[in-house]
Amino acid sequence: MFLSAAIRSAVSRSARQIRYLHQTAVRSGGGGALFVHRDTPENNPDTPFEFTPENLTRIEAILSNYPEGHKAGATIPVLDLAQRQNNGWLPISAMNKVAEVLDMPPMRVYEVATFYTMFNRHPVGKYHIQVCTTTPCMLCNSDSILEAIKNKLGIKVGETTPDKLFTLVEVECLGACVNAPMVQINDNYYEDLKPQDIEQILDDLKAGKVPLPGPRNGRFSCEPAGGLTSLTEPPTGPGFAVRPDL
Repeated sequence: MFLSAAIRSAVSRSARQIRYLHQTAVRSGGGGALFVHRDTPENNPDTPFEFTPENLTRIEAILSNYPEGHKAGATIPVLDLAQRQNNGWLPISAMNKVAEVLDMPPMRVYEVATFYTMFNRHPVGKYHIQVCTTTPCMLCNSDSILEAIKNKLGIKVGETTPDKLFTLVEVECLGACVNAPMVQINDNYYEDLKPQDIEQILDDLKAGKVPLPGPRNGRFSCEPAGGLTSLTEPPTGPGFAVRPDL
């Protein structure tokens, strides 16, 4: 009996420490969230949304990349344009406008907007902080980066600061594994991070500065952390190592 109780207690403690997948997505309205739209005062079919003249011109340029009768292929880039115009999130009225512009049933647009986590269906802060905690980043201590952000901003995952400046979310792989741990803030990647690095980045953003994206440990792009071990000489010219009779 005592052993059984001890096992149950250990399992219970472990379960409380597990970060369930898609926790942030559910909170932020991304993929994996509730697919049924719920009207709110700030997000309903009557929420004002019209593309600016500049963005209408951009939409024309986007549509020129697609054959006649295939406007639906532009759903993702036009949704992205709508989200950027609307301070980083998509009300249902913006989705309806995208459907109108592309001559699509609104439901087809909803399907795209609810599938991809890049689309936010609830308001986010001016700086959308996406912390990767997938395996490579986790092994490089991404948890310390996440904790540093939470402590610095005083918010939890899925929350926005009271001044609407920062929203913190936890995401799956962002494709910069060799530069782990890393975060994406709006369109910029900040890589090879230590807790003090992310704290400095947040301070710069608060001060209205845009920190230089990329690695914070001094290396260029995703070169080996210990320096190059190959391709250290100028490239050879055309015909190198080719048989003279060819």
